[in-house]
Parts: sequence; structure tokens; C-alpha cells
Amino acid sequence: MPLSLQALNRCLGHLLVGLLSLSCFAGDPVALPSAAPLEEAPSGQAMDDTQDFASRPDVQAFITDMARQYGFNSQALTGLFAQVQFKPNILNIFDRPSTSRPYYQFRPDFINSTRIRLGVEFWRNNAALLKSVSEKYGVEPEYLVSILGVETLWGRNTGSFRVMDALATTAFGYPRRADFFRTELREFLLLAREEGTDPFAFRGSYAGAMGMPQFMPSSFHKFAQDWDGDGHRDIHGNVGDILASVANYFKAHGWVQGQALTVPAQVEGDAYGPLVEDKFNLHYKVSELAAYGVQPMGTLGGDPLAVLVPLESAPGSMRYWLGLGNFYVITRYNRSTLYAMATHELAQAIKAAWLDPSLVPPLPKPITRKHVKSTSKAK
Repeated sequence: MPLSLQALNRCLGHLLVGLLSLSCFAGDPVALPSAAPLEEAPSGQAMDDTQDFASRPDVQAFITDMARQYGFNSQALTGLFAQVQFKPNILNIFDRPSTSRPYYQFRPDFINSTRIRLGVEFWRNNAALLKSVSEKYGVEPEYLVSILGVETLWGRNTGSFRVMDALATTAFGYPRRADFFRTELREFLLLAREEGTDPFAFRGSYAGAMGMPQFMPSSFHKFAQDWDGDGHRDIHGNVGDILASVANYFKAHGWVQGQALTVPAQVEGDAYGPLVEDKFNLHYKVSELAAYGVQPMGTLGGDPLAVLVPLESAPGSMRYWLGLGNFYVITRYNRSTLYAMATHELAQAIKAAWLDPSLVPPLPKPITRKHVKSTSKAK
């Protein structure tokens, strides 16, 4: 069937954009590397028309801004956005009501024999590197090991979304957080240019978090480190870069080596409500918490800032903790007290097993199936 005039124009447009993109990428030192071919969307997954996406006024305004402020070639960026696969399933994830599980349900996902065993294995395989990074940045090795286990199971689950698709989808399809994700998209395009890497080669989470430590692009720019001096900050496969980047993140947010993270607390009355609502913010010294009926159940050096952390340790049973400065640092990585406590507990469990190999959980026994002999006789 002959092409309509509109379809013909669209085909010519794709061809022209592709040729322009190749020439701009090849000759312009500040342009992005050439984009990868368009991948087929997974079966059953809806996808917007990519050329319409690149032509949207808000996308074109973003492209114009990137060209004006950062020297990108607007035609090359249009060619890049023409290859974006819009991912409505990502928006569905964001739109699901956020429900926080109680800690007794959350904890087993992270404090278990598999993660403890794999954490010790990771430590053994990178012991010298962990020691060097820990000494340079002043961050205990068990916390560097633990947070990588909580985030991606030491690189085993870093996400399968193309980061360009994920960030473009949220930047232009999720109005509630559009400003945040457009900033991350900008940082990602700058990152790809600086690293000399095809933007469509990056894989990550549905939110655009990347690599073993799951850095967002803005965090990459601020905190990623080139540990081995090879000119790249590889948070996907270079363990030195990965560990140094996490340690630098912790240090930049105020980590103090040797400082306790938590202390059990006793709570009386109901005046502590505002402290719970305040969540992760270090606004009060421990001495000031007494006015809210909160007392530490342990000795603290000095009068540090602390946040009240209520955790449901069993159905209907609440335990209270004071989260100190280093606990607060972990909540800068992920703003969840459940996440911070799980990271802390996993770190302690891995360290204990690292120091005492008898505590390393054994490998699970393989499942064997008994062969049942048939008693029926052939007729």
C-alpha cells in the first residue's frame, strides 16, 4: 500500500534527524556519543510514538535549554530523544500508593543468611581495597559492604531499564516530580558526555538510579570517584570506584568514624508525637528529648543530636531507638528509617561473620528429589 504524504514526511524526518545526529556527534566535541538503535518494547508494553515524543513542545524546550546552557547540538539531541521508548509502566510504579511495611516484615528481606554470606564473600574478595578506601575516607568497611548489599545484592540486581528511557519518561510524563527528574535527565546527559559513553548503554532502576551503589545522575556528579585514576568513574564494574564513591558520599554527608549509629530509647507518655512526624531531621539534642518523654537506655558521649526511631519489631510490639549522626547519614542515601536500620544491622552481622568465620551461614543444601519406582506392570 503506498505511503501517505504524512507517513512519507515522517520517514524523511527520521532519516534527516539520523544523518544530522551522526554528523553532529562525529564533529562536535561537546555533543553526546551516537545513540544506540531503538530496542523493541517488551511484549504487551505500551509505547508512545517516539517521533511525537521528540517533537513535544516541553521536550523541545528542554533541548533548547541544553543547547544554550551546556553547548549541546539541538538537532543531535532531537535525534537522541526520537529514540526514547516512553515507559508507562514506570509511571504506574510511581502512582501506586506508598505503604510502609512494619519493620518485622521489612527486616527479613535484608538481614538473612544469603546476604550475610555474600557480604562476607564480597569482603574477602576485596579486603585490601576495602581497607584502603576505609582509611582514606574514614568510613568503616562493614557499612560500605552493607549498603551495596542492600541496594543491589553486590551488583546482582542493578536494574534493567535504559536510564535514558526511565528519566525521559518521568521528566516529561510525571508532572508531580517533573522538575526533579528533568534535573536528573540534564545531569545524566552531561554524565554520558563526560564519560564518552552512549546514553542508551546505561541500565538502571525504574527511577534512573545506576550501578552497584544505585546513584542518581546528580549524586554521580557530586560524589562519584575515580579511585584507580583511569579517567573514568565506573560505578558499574570497577570495585575501587564503587567503594570510593559510596565512602565519599558518606563523608560528604557528615559520617564520623567510630561514632555509634543507634542507642535504645525509653518513651513515656504521648508527647513524643512531633518527634515521629519530624522523621529524619536532626533538630534536637538528646538532652532536649527528655521534654518529650524520651530517654536513652545507654551511655552516650556528650550530648549529640538524635532522631527518634520507632520500629514495630513484632506485631503490636513497638521498640524505640535514637538514631545518631551516622544513622542520619544513611537516611541521606535513602530517606527511610527502616532502610537505615536494616543497613546498620546487616553491617553488624557481616562484620561479626567476617571476624568469626564460624558465624558465616552455610550454603543452602540443594533440593533433591527422591526417585519413586513405579509399581505398575506393563500390560
